[in-house]
Amino acid sequence: MIKIDEKAPEFCLPNQDDVEICSRDLKGKWVVLYFYPRDNTPGCTTEACEFTEAAPEFGDLDAIILGVSADSTKKHRNFIEKKELGITLLSDESTEMMQEYGVWQMKKNYGKEYMGIVRSTFIIDPEGVVKAVFEKVRVKEHVAKVKAALEELQGV
Repeated sequence: MIKIDEKAPEFCLPNQDDVEICSRDLKGKWVVLYFYPRDNTPGCTTEACEFTEAAPEFGDLDAIILGVSADSTKKHRNFIEKKELGITLLSDESTEMMQEYGVWQMKKNYGKEYMGIVRSTFIIDPEGVVKAVFEKVRVKEHVAKVKAALEELQGV
């Protein structure tokens, strides 16, 4: 997994509207990049709704929130419409970006092993350097913890 003070891997992925979002276009902004397993599942829905609710506060901190999963752009659109989300979701169907960030890992569930997304969040500074890493995230109170870390990093 990517570590603090490492350069964040570059990426270009389609968002829910099939518009390509590239890390190079985000330079100069703080980025909260969170990886989650699947649209419309309980934990992922809670996380997305809480990030949506807090989006104005993150905006005040000059930060953009990007959620990433292996779901298609169509699934992202449906998720956003169904839950009235106000954040950008990126589609990494190839899992290439997730592998570069180290969040595509072997998981175990009911005795079965499979590759999947480990819920993780990264705070990336305006120069593209990772400044905070949250691994194996528990959804409860996660958004508040990310916001507090961002404020601390910015000296707010």
